[in-house]
Amino acid sequence: MIAPPKPDLVTVNVDGKEIAVPKGTNAIEAARLVGVDVPYYCYHPKLSVVGNCRMCLIEMGMPAVDPATKAPIMDPATGKQKINWIPRPQIGCATNATPGLHIRTQSPQIKDCREGVMEFLLINHPLDCPICDQAGECKLQEQSTGYGRGYSRFIEQKNVKPKRTQLGPRVMLDDERCILCSRCIRFCKEIAKDDVLGFIDRGSYSTLTCYPGKALTNNYSLNTVDICPVGALTSTDFRFKMRVWFLKQTNSIDTESSVGANTVVWSREGVIYRITPRRNDEVNDTWMPDSGRELYKSVRAADRLGAVRVNGAASALDLAILAAVDLLKAAAGAVAVVGSGRSSVEEQFLTQRLAATLQASATLVGRVGEGDKLLISADRNPNVRGALVTGLIRELPATKLSALGAAIDAGKVRAVVSVGEDLAAAGLSAAQLAKVAIVYLGTHDNATAAAAKVVIPTLTVFEKSGTFVNQQFRLQKFLKCVPAVAGAHDDLVVLTRLIAALGAAAAPAELHALWAVLAAEVPALKAITFANLPETGLLLDATPYAGLPFVEGETLHYKPAAPAAAAAT
Repeated sequence: MIAPPKPDLVTVNVDGKEIAVPKGTNAIEAARLVGVDVPYYCYHPKLSVVGNCRMCLIEMGMPAVDPATKAPIMDPATGKQKINWIPRPQIGCATNATPGLHIRTQSPQIKDCREGVMEFLLINHPLDCPICDQAGECKLQEQSTGYGRGYSRFIEQKNVKPKRTQLGPRVMLDDERCILCSRCIRFCKEIAKDDVLGFIDRGSYSTLTCYPGKALTNNYSLNTVDICPVGALTSTDFRFKMRVWFLKQTNSIDTESSVGANTVVWSREGVIYRITPRRNDEVNDTWMPDSGRELYKSVRAADRLGAVRVNGAASALDLAILAAVDLLKAAAGAVAVVGSGRSSVEEQFLTQRLAATLQASATLVGRVGEGDKLLISADRNPNVRGALVTGLIRELPATKLSALGAAIDAGKVRAVVSVGEDLAAAGLSAAQLAKVAIVYLGTHDNATAAAAKVVIPTLTVFEKSGTFVNQQFRLQKFLKCVPAVAGAHDDLVVLTRLIAALGAAAAPAELHALWAVLAAEVPALKAITFANLPETGLLLDATPYAGLPFVEGETLHYKPAAPAAAAAT
């Protein structure tokens, strides 16, 4: 493996502390590395620098040298090289680290500048924090407390701007709260490649709006809500639904494609209220698609399975396991197992073990759509690579189960175990489904569940923990966000009980214990534990799969920006 090139480091001085940073690092990031906070609004580490808000003003100086000889000019009082300070403050977001750069962030001049900026920002801003939807995560509220005067000298009438303006189907604008930071404009232009937002009018009358004849309809529009530092842009889906300080945050993964964007699921008392992106510079920076934010609605969907069924009648899990074993043993030698690219690595490992116990062929259902060259790939399964790693499959899956259908018609398959897949949607006809005894493990009702002899409701990704392997062969974990709905059972428990009831060696159903088995039996997962898996994931060796013809769009088209030291806001 070729070692990455070492960054070109330069030494800068921040409030008397020296630190080595990569050349070109801006002053905000350099200061953060020594524990110094430089406030800002318009700056975002993944967007271009515009210097709109002026909140990040700093004092900047450079070591003094003689203009003629370039010799250092020493300060007699300290015995050190004199620092020439620029008389006027500079914006930190556009001040890049150069050798010898000195920065002051706490001087009286800077304190006075910040108070002045805050005073101007609040001149027309409504002081209605108790009813603002951004309360609890508002940067204007936080920084007015930390860096403002604490009182207002403004006694004139505020300029009132439009409220409840629909910019698009998912984004609402309260323009009176906008501080003209232009983050949303730059995101649409630079990241989403949908230049649809802009400012009109001037001064106190400047207003955010869409270009004539356009609307904010792209599949990344809600990222503008995430990066809005105030309550100007809000999600129509989440707007006034819940106060954020009541919500629990749980790390998860966007399962709509093989990109595996990192997410945070926000829930309270077992109910999910929203999903937002989680920063991972190696996968999705700080963005995610709007379509991935609605996946939580499947947890309480009207077609969610909530009862174990055997031959159409409600039953208990124990009885369903016994009924499934009887069906599978009766069809010994003529059983097929259909796994899922939406199952976790752990579930796919147990599915592979179940297939081996039954001496059955195992297959997956491929899902292919058009990639958007950003954060949705053409492969719409989140974990096809996990199936390769665990040995569940040896080649890439087809989108239709044509071979299985032919085997059913030929009488070579008399029973099918489907783990999370609707066989009818994958190409099997109603007549073919009627010819076989089906054991269905899944989350939602469908044609397969209707035709199955045994139906066992299982968990959505939000109700369990596990791992996926994304298109980079990056192993990433997701955590349980909410309790399972009534009647649903843990996939790991169901699979391990099926395997044990068929007479094979018992496998642990508990996640951490199962990982000890995975690390021992799967070469690519050697020495890995679930507990020690980094939040940003772990790259696996993809060499054994280099020759496989992955679908178009699998390569990540979106190249993340160079990692910045600060957490994106």
